[in-house]
Amino acid sequence: MDRKIFSIGGIILLLFITYSCTSHPEEALLKKYFNACSLNDIATMSKMALEPIKIDFESWEIINVGEEMIEPASLSEINQKELELKKKVEESVGITLDAKEDLDIAEFDLEKARTRAARNAARKKISEMKAKYEEQREKHNLVQKDYNEAKTAAKREEEISTFSLGRGEVPNIRDFTGEVFSKDVEVKIQGESGTKDYKVSLKRYILKDEVAGMTFRGRWIILKFEDLN
Repeated sequence: MDRKIFSIGGIILLLFITYSCTSHPEEALLKKYFNACSLNDIATMSKMALEPIKIDFESWEIINVGEEMIEPASLSEINQKELELKKKVEESVGITLDAKEDLDIAEFDLEKARTRAARNAARKKISEMKAKYEEQREKHNLVQKDYNEAKTAAKREEEISTFSLGRGEVPNIRDFTGEVFSKDVEVKIQGESGTKDYKVSLKRYILKDEVAGMTFRGRWIILKFEDLN
């Protein structure tokens, strides 16, 4: 009987610890971070925060914990957008080069023109080809801009996802599905220069490799500190 009661008590204690860690991850994470910060342990800070910052403090406390948000993992979608825009850029390069070639031919025709009528016709042609080329070049610049932004966004999201998983490089992570958990925590920090408030953004990724049938349970990480003063 005593052994049974002990076993049940152990299970309850384990469930309580698990629940506490799951429900209040920000407290444990920030405690470890500030402890490493006080020791100037940059290596440990870098394992918890994507963009670690050194904060001089005497004490700190959590003053507000925002609502935990859950959203579908977006890396696969962002990656698909990048691939689509990459294809558009490649197509646009060909169209833009063709438009430039048409302009070059029109300018060459002007050089060869021997009569006033031929020169006037060539100048008109140049004006038309130049307008088409400039219009196409502007379209290309916009597509290139969209592609660059999508490429940067995909790279950033992949970096955050990989950091949460803590597994180093994951070759096919851009194909994973899953969920992203996030919350903001406000922290009051007392230092020699006074009191400062920071908003700390936290994230956690739980991703699934549908092909392999494997689930990767990431850890809570500190995404960034934002000075609220």
